Amino acid sequence: MVSQGHPRQGSDWVAKIPEDVIETVRTATNIADVVGQYVQLKKSGKNLFGLCPFHEERTPSFSVSEDKQIFHCFSCGRGGNVFKFLMELEHVSFPEAVVKVADFSHVDLASEYRQESTGPAVDSKTGQLLALHEQASKLYHHILVNTEMGQPALDYLHDRGLTDETIETYQLGFAPGQRLLKPFFEQRQSDYQLLRQTGLFIENTDGELRDRFTERVMFPLRNASGHVAAFSGRLLKTAPDQPKYLNSPETSLFNKSRLLFNFDLARPAIRQAGEVTLFEGYMDVISATQAGVLNGIASMGTSLTTEQIYAIERTTDRLNVCYDGDEPGQRAIDRALRLLGEHSHLQLRVIQLPEGEDPDEYRKAHGDEAFRQMLETAKEPPLQFQLRYLRRSQALNTDSERLAYVNQVMPLLAQVTEPVELDLYLNQLTTELGIDKAALLAQLKQVQRDSAAQQERQRPAQQQQPAPSEPVMTVHQQQRPLNRLERAERSLLYRCLHDRNVWTRVSDVPNFSFVHEDYQVIYTLAQGYFQTHQDYQAAQFTDFVQEDRLQQMVIDLETTNMAAAVTPREIDDYLAVIMDQAPVDAQLRQKKQQLAEAARLGDADQQRQLVVEIVQLERQRQANKPV
Repeated sequence: MVSQGHPRQGSDWVAKIPEDVIETVRTATNIADVVGQYVQLKKSGKNLFGLCPFHEERTPSFSVSEDKQIFHCFSCGRGGNVFKFLMELEHVSFPEAVVKVADFSHVDLASEYRQESTGPAVDSKTGQLLALHEQASKLYHHILVNTEMGQPALDYLHDRGLTDETIETYQLGFAPGQRLLKPFFEQRQSDYQLLRQTGLFIENTDGELRDRFTERVMFPLRNASGHVAAFSGRLLKTAPDQPKYLNSPETSLFNKSRLLFNFDLARPAIRQAGEVTLFEGYMDVISATQAGVLNGIASMGTSLTTEQIYAIERTTDRLNVCYDGDEPGQRAIDRALRLLGEHSHLQLRVIQLPEGEDPDEYRKAHGDEAFRQMLETAKEPPLQFQLRYLRRSQALNTDSERLAYVNQVMPLLAQVTEPVELDLYLNQLTTELGIDKAALLAQLKQVQRDSAAQQERQRPAQQQQPAPSEPVMTVHQQQRPLNRLERAERSLLYRCLHDRNVWTRVSDVPNFSFVHEDYQVIYTLAQGYFQTHQDYQAAQFTDFVQEDRLQQMVIDLETTNMAAAVTPREIDDYLAVIMDQAPVDAQLRQKKQQLAEAARLGDADQQRQLVVEIVQLERQRQANKPV
């Protein structure tokens, strides 16, 4: 269980990437810069905080320490250095994480340190499934751009206005009618059970697999880490018995309620622009990208979901909604705004297209420059869109129609907090409906009072509490309380790692060992670490720890609120608990269990003997207690 070298989870990376090279990459990198590509981080105290990328949460509990160069989530408990972050998030191996960080920080790596495969780690089922999707994507793309059977599909994409560069960027492909995918994998002796789970095939009652996608232009659907997790195929020629678009079924890799098209490629541009533009379909995003708008994404052909909103919130505070200008597109905008209003704190804008046009059509009709300008100048507040959307379905020719419209509008106006903005909307209604502004204002105040009263009635049930000014650290901290022994072991191990004087003091204690094996293993690994390292760095030391569970313990130690100064008395107290009190406590528990058993059996002699031994142990325990 204990490794004296520099182990790494089942790989031969040591021979490939020397420690000094790894350390060069690490020291050239600020973990906050890497994590910041995936998580919107904000300063709070000494550390940076954001929404955890590994689980869904509404209050930031994900912390990044620039001083220690580690990350830690106080809710789910994940933590580690910059390499661990990429391994966990992108399902890559350690060598691939080192290469990715080196490329990010512009550190030159010799070619022998770069693996042939740049895909996901294949030592897990997830990695193997992702690798199969990557291979399928390359086959579909090759058929599209390099074969005669792919030429009609290539002509179709060119006719849609896509350039070869765009086709290459999105690795668009073509699935022909000849069903080539199954023979392709069979030649590579791919595992049959894995193929069944990819979603790339349809299985009949005899267990035979056949290609799910045929005669379709293929759009690879990449996850947030940039790996192909599914496909969407568009029929090249319309067929009455076939859907125009066909997506992969939901699998362990693909959940359409979570995936956002182009999110992986758009993320850097979203960071730079400080906002993201949500389109309705793949072609809108691809078309916008070709026009130089790089921060566009799309939901998976369905209504926006809370999971997708959460992914957006981790990345930016501002969202522009740009759906089609036709009636279905306007309804989709209204649904999205209602969902966003209930489940997010994003700053929202609607980009209103001319009626009947979609973004792709607008770009092709007016040109790239006009398209980019429209995305900037056509932004409007959500309320302005909602007022116009409600107005579309109202004739407003009679008093009852006007009254019904006002009753729909007032709850929306009641949410406006800026006086000038509210006054503009009231003036607009006065002009449009011919209703006295004072009457509108009186009704608005009544709606506001009714809303406040309803919220007050709901308050006890909701058990509302003031919003915390600091990130909440709840779930992970509410674990089983540590007993005195564990607190002493945890504190002493922390002091040993961070203070060489304490390390020397403890190392000189004859026959010292931690009671709990996990702490002893970390201590033993630290002995090997300090043979080649003068100073302790948590981000560096975690690479000496082989097991994920022990790595998390090392990171947890770094969140311990220890006083800067340490006294010899403090160390003596820890040693006394670990070496003297803990063994006595263990013996006492054993003797008391034996006494209970002797009482149950009615063995009076055994009871008398055990009582004597327990008294002696209690005296010894009292003598060992620090004064």
